[in-house]
Amino acid sequence: MELKAEDVFRPGAFPEYTYISRKSAVSDLPYEFRLMQAIKVSGFLTSLVGPSKMGKTILCEKVIGFEHIVEVSGADFDGETDFWKVVAAKAGLAYEGQFSSEKTIAETNDKYAEKETYSLTKDKIITYYKNKDLVLVIDDFHYAPEKKRMQIAQQLKDAIRRGFKAIVVSLPHRADEAIRRNAGLSGRLSMINMDAWEVNDLEEIAKVGFAKLGINIENRVAEQIAIESLSSPQLMQYICLNICTILEMSEKNDKCVREEILKTAYRYTTANFEYRDVVSLMQKGPNMRGKSRNHFRADDGKEYDIYELIVKSIAENPPIMKLKLEDMKERIYHLIADDCKKPTPQAIKESLSKLQELLDGREDIFKVLDWKEGILYILDPLFLFYLRWGGENSRDV
Repeated sequence: MELKAEDVFRPGAFPEYTYISRKSAVSDLPYEFRLMQAIKVSGFLTSLVGPSKMGKTILCEKVIGFEHIVEVSGADFDGETDFWKVVAAKAGLAYEGQFSSEKTIAETNDKYAEKETYSLTKDKIITYYKNKDLVLVIDDFHYAPEKKRMQIAQQLKDAIRRGFKAIVVSLPHRADEAIRRNAGLSGRLSMINMDAWEVNDLEEIAKVGFAKLGINIENRVAEQIAIESLSSPQLMQYICLNICTILEMSEKNDKCVREEILKTAYRYTTANFEYRDVVSLMQKGPNMRGKSRNHFRADDGKEYDIYELIVKSIAENPPIMKLKLEDMKERIYHLIADDCKKPTPQAIKESLSKLQELLDGREDIFKVLDWKEGILYILDPLFLFYLRWGGENSRDV
């Protein structure tokens, strides 16, 4: 059967034809082996830490298998959520309900139906998971409220001692403190830190995938796409899929990926990214309550306030997912005309803090940045890609 582009490049699903195995820089062992090794150790909880959109969930699917993985998200929990109720529901178990039973009156021998309620116990849920050889994967653990994370850690501490298997997935700078600092889990943790993807690993996705489709791609072109993919295999899959769509729609019926179509592919890739409201909110910044903001004249002749400059500076070359305050200052100063006044480092720092407060507490789509201890983390590579190539932000570089 002839493969289609959507069979080969799958940004939102398991990439059967373009799965690339990587090795840990620390142990030089494949991540698949390390994860399999970790979940085989009875009584241990696995902590999988790595940047967003880097294939952590795909790794779990590869090692555990779809039929044995039960995935929940930290966002599934609020302060009142019953942990085991969610765990049961995700496995297809009814946590509580009613059933009818037939009763008999001894004196008359008459029969009647009586409704009874039931609820599963934690022990029964754990036993079900063990019997079905299921593994619980808690993705985006950092999205759960802090107090809830502590409660979940306590529940897992007891469950893993009974043979329950679980993997907690989190971001590096939001590492699962509730898990790591739980005294009861000391000596019972299997730690796996996933490195960001290297350019040469991302290139393999393009080379392997286009070869499957009978399409040629030069090494330098694959490298350019890999650099723009911001260490994200998911974004690499997105871009390659859109390149295929462009080639299919071309009247030339070209079977070669040429450099001149890359910018078009980048812009097309952002078409379905829903970050317009996020960017708009960031550019407006917090409500000044009648106060006016300072504006700074840029090299393009336009004037921007500090929040607009922050957004523009994040999108500047080279694309970087982690920026120190000094990096932000240099990027902002580079945007401003030489003869124009510039914001102080303190003003930039305070604006980043206010921007963080503005984004906190909103929907998940707004959780794209984290300003922490003098470093601005870009949590979502797709967001940074959108900043660089979406709509009016499209670059000519």
